[in-house]
Amino acid sequence: MDYDLKIRGADIVDGTGRARYRGDVAVKDRCIVAMGDAPGTAHQTIDAGGLAVSPGFVDIHTHYDAQVLWDRMLSISPWHGVTTAVIGNCGFGVAPARPAHRSLIMRTLEKVEGMSVEALETGLGPEWGFQTFPEYLDAIEKQGVAINLGVMIGHTPLRLWVMGEAATERPATTAEIAEMKAILRGALDAGAIGFATSKASTHVGYGGRPVPSRAADLSEIMALAGVLGEAGRGIIQATVGKELFLDQFVEIARVTGRPITWTALLAGLSLGTGGHTEQLARSEAIAAEGLTIVPQVTARPLNFEFQFKAPFLFEPLSLFKPVAIADAAGKARIYADPEFRRAFADRMLVSGAPQFRASFAKTLISQYGPEPELEERPLFEVARERGVVPTDLALDLALQTNLEARFRVPVANHQEDEVEPLLKSDCTVIGLSDAGAHASQLCDACLPTYLLARWVREKNTFSLEEGVRMLTSRPAEVFGLTDRGVLKPGAPADLVVFDPATIGASKLRRVYDLPAGADRLVSDAIGVEAVVVNGTVIRRAGVDAVDPQGVLPGRLLRGGHASV
Repeated sequence: MDYDLKIRGADIVDGTGRARYRGDVAVKDRCIVAMGDAPGTAHQTIDAGGLAVSPGFVDIHTHYDAQVLWDRMLSISPWHGVTTAVIGNCGFGVAPARPAHRSLIMRTLEKVEGMSVEALETGLGPEWGFQTFPEYLDAIEKQGVAINLGVMIGHTPLRLWVMGEAATERPATTAEIAEMKAILRGALDAGAIGFATSKASTHVGYGGRPVPSRAADLSEIMALAGVLGEAGRGIIQATVGKELFLDQFVEIARVTGRPITWTALLAGLSLGTGGHTEQLARSEAIAAEGLTIVPQVTARPLNFEFQFKAPFLFEPLSLFKPVAIADAAGKARIYADPEFRRAFADRMLVSGAPQFRASFAKTLISQYGPEPELEERPLFEVARERGVVPTDLALDLALQTNLEARFRVPVANHQEDEVEPLLKSDCTVIGLSDAGAHASQLCDACLPTYLLARWVREKNTFSLEEGVRMLTSRPAEVFGLTDRGVLKPGAPADLVVFDPATIGASKLRRVYDLPAGADRLVSDAIGVEAVVVNGTVIRRAGVDAVDPQGVLPGRLLRGGHASV
């Protein structure tokens, strides 16, 4: 046979933004060897008449750091055409990790990324098989993975390794910073594609404490970013807070010369330094100066489902500090306390941040077993009917179900006319799927298929070529993934075959397939015919086409690339 795989008669959308054209794509020895005209026979042929073929989608903002160790298929991202993902975002991760700190790391992930501790404990097991960051990369590579992975080293596990529990309490000493710098340099040498940190007020960890990266001062972050500057490689990713935003990014970028990407520029969300319009204008001005400081944006509205047993959205409020450290029974006592209820009502209905109050006013009751007829109804509407305060109603529904009732809050990105300029800007990049995190609260791993359905087909905001570029070569370029995101002879054969007329994402559904039976929300892909990673078809017609227990084709992208 001339080829291992041939995709025949497709509309080829190569990821660069250039116009599509009809032809074949042929693959041999894991690489693309012909495009357009590909005479000859193949071991496997996909007849793509009427379908498009594009590079595999690149998701730069996922949190599969733990999941990859028990779910080699990294579901559900490949369902939606993702063939390359980046982990280590927001400064979180599972390496480096001393055995004594494993519980702290899992409880941190539980609090800030909405992960089930039971699922983490069961999935990771008592012996993780690594401690250092290089050992973690080796563990991923040894076990294999279905799609390609780029890995950043996170500030939070780095601080825990060096400082122990003091990492949540104070800035690092000169000696501790020196030790962190040495570990970071070793991580880059081992293949880390960058360094990630967070100053976000929403990142409240175990015991109600700020996550370790939030205790770092700017000089520490500058010193660590400087390691990337000295090495001349790697990206800096940051989740912003009032102590780390555009002014500080400009300073870091000028000193280090390294690209920075930040999370996230969302319509209708103020980060304390102006609204999204002002942040976009400032970002475009910075880009015009020649500095690479790239806001991450998303094409999807940001909705959070939550339970009062894990009130992630409210934990930045000082009012919820006692809640954060309480067990389930303690939370229930606090929620029943009249003084707490008065204070909660005041914050959410009268005196709190206007945008937060506006979002809370749109809360839906998403799950309430005793009265299913309340599900998908607005909380405030039901409260008016019953003549009660909305915050009291929410707490009552929670208490009546042992805190199992669920609520959905629209956080940001709901006005598409406000979202559109963010997506169209030359200085932004598609990110923030958060795949692997907040699994019981949201599911935005379907971001690629949603963008192609909503913003390309339905709204005609972008051409198919533009939409594909936004999902492939643009994120690969920003993150320095040098051999992904474009179809060309000699490139690794990461491909998606899809129907532009039907591609999309289904409504969310809740499943209980995580370790220990933990739940998550998933969305099924529509119109995705095949997903190919390094020349191997891993998904076909909506089902896995490889044995999850067998040899898998994904590659660890050490330093942003991998020899195929």
